[in-house]
Amino acid sequence: MLNEKTLNHLPASVQPLRYKREDVGRGIVHFGVGNFFRAHEAWYVNKCLALPGQAQWGIVGVGLGGGPRGEAKAHAFTQQDCLYSLTEVTASGVRTVSIIGALREYLLAPADPEAVLARLADPQTRIVSMTITEGGYNINEETGQFRLDTPAVQADLKNPRRPTTVFGYVVEGLRRRRAAGAGPFTVLSCDNLRSNGHVAHEAFVGYARALDADLAEWIDANVTFPCSMVDRITPGVDRATRDSLNAASGLDDDLPVLAEDFSQWVLEDRFCNGRPALEQVGVEFADDVAGYEQVKVRMLNAAHLLLGSTGLLLGHRYAHETVEDADLARLANAYWTKDAMPQIDAPAGVDLDAYRTRLLSRFSNRAVADTLLRICSDGASKVRVFWTDTVRRSLNSGRDLDRIAFGIAAYLEMLRGQDEKGQTYTPIEPTLDADQIALVNDSDLAAGLRLPAFDGWRDMDTTALDAAVVAARRAIRDRGVRASLPV
Repeated sequence: MLNEKTLNHLPASVQPLRYKREDVGRGIVHFGVGNFFRAHEAWYVNKCLALPGQAQWGIVGVGLGGGPRGEAKAHAFTQQDCLYSLTEVTASGVRTVSIIGALREYLLAPADPEAVLARLADPQTRIVSMTITEGGYNINEETGQFRLDTPAVQADLKNPRRPTTVFGYVVEGLRRRRAAGAGPFTVLSCDNLRSNGHVAHEAFVGYARALDADLAEWIDANVTFPCSMVDRITPGVDRATRDSLNAASGLDDDLPVLAEDFSQWVLEDRFCNGRPALEQVGVEFADDVAGYEQVKVRMLNAAHLLLGSTGLLLGHRYAHETVEDADLARLANAYWTKDAMPQIDAPAGVDLDAYRTRLLSRFSNRAVADTLLRICSDGASKVRVFWTDTVRRSLNSGRDLDRIAFGIAAYLEMLRGQDEKGQTYTPIEPTLDADQIALVNDSDLAAGLRLPAFDGWRDMDTTALDAAVVAARRAIRDRGVRASLPV
């Protein structure tokens, strides 16, 4: 098994750690230790730790989910001393395997909440980062304010010293630091959200304001919430993939991660209590993070969701299959060149056409084998984030709505859980309840448009768009997906 005892006996092809792990501190706490975090932030920090004077920036991971799955994950990290391997693979299949040791500790919050709070209150902790998904910030899409009415938030407000949500943990940690004179930490969102730093600020200050107005004022004045843009395609790893990765690497790793060779991280340089030397390991610091974010969200993520929904309906199951399908490749290119790119204000020096070409290459990576179900998971949250700006701009400008309407129709039809070949699958929609899911099966094809996924443009006149969505859904059912593709 991969652990600290076996670090000196790695296969020759595996890149070892370039630093003494026993010297690594715990300067970052991260909520949401998923594959993306392990292939992205932890990968960058792992490279930082090999630089002089950077040993303080090790990471403590926190899992908020309990139950058998959460306990098994925590056990696996403990057994491996929080070590794991990362396999990076190019579109041509060339692989690089390295050991990641940046994660120094893993805490399961439901099992020991006090340990998490103690780590947050520790002056050694200077950054609290998170990947809690696009829908995890508990923001009311209509008002833009933090929702106080959810059961979990209500429970934390009633018992703030024993929190269960990320909001409760972070704010209680900050309360303890303020009381002890330990100073603030930076709160860093690494989720695919427009202006994710501003969203995080609204969420955490909004929660604190409901709890303690003075504490909220202190957080607002002292804690920074930098915006970030994150990018790396990182698929799920099932048992078969794990076995394949281990067979190729020669490792015995229960926690391997697979990712494409491309990675990008653009950050605002607003850290209230220091930060790693990320600029020395490939991270870009920019004032216009929103511009980079718009390019990525409206081109990569939006097309991913469009291709994922349409591909599932056609019987495809992997991302590379969609761009190998000439009809779907044409759909993606038409969306990019006619709908997205003409309406993006790209940062200086960003070539959108070159970016589009690179996306096709990245999507074609067979070795990554990114599943369409993963890409479309939590689509109700992703639609709001990935499609809203393009939809709103298209409605305002009077542009052709055919591809946008088809994408919405394909997403709604995808939620029904059956492709046109009769094969079933299970969409992953954690934010939708049974009544909302039932709307996509309603005989009224416009009923699905009541889903919160489309709240981002509900204040606009969508008469023509709604009619086009209904027409596209009917065409998909009557003529089939391929015959209904907009040209």
